[in-house]
Amino acid sequence: MKKFLPYIVLLAALVIASTQAEAQCKGFAKKLCKLELTGYVHDGNYHAAILTEGEEAELYKTFYSGQNYRLAVCGSETLPPIEFQVIDAYKNVLYDNKQHESSGTWDFKLESSQQLKIVVKVPVSAQKTEFPNSGCVAIMFGFEDKQ
Repeated sequence: MKKFLPYIVLLAALVIASTQAEAQCKGFAKKLCKLELTGYVHDGNYHAAILTEGEEAELYKTFYSGQNYRLAVCGSETLPPIEFQVIDAYKNVLYDNKQHESSGTWDFKLESSQQLKIVVKVPVSAQKTEFPNSGCVAIMFGFEDKQ
């Protein structure tokens, strides 16, 4: 048992560190990114993770026809502006924030209900550093309350 004790302690430390980083990103999403949904009702979900320059992440979400939505993507201050695309089931790019001055939000309404893929990417910074920057990236969704 003594032989495995260092590995068990290391594994526990990694799990705790991972949990703390996830909690920090969720706090980042709640405190800063949620503000980007002002005027919309937050859907109650916090999608956030730590990403490093050059990394991508994907998220699938179903949206319903006739509803006005706002998608907000936020990144930590240490990261360059986050790039994101919204892609339909036929691989059509519905929105690319690089074509809209790296906007962090997109307001939209769909004619038919469908599942969309949101791809976020942390571009590599123009400033060369010894180690790539890492930070929280959050994707938030809101809908317009029609009442």
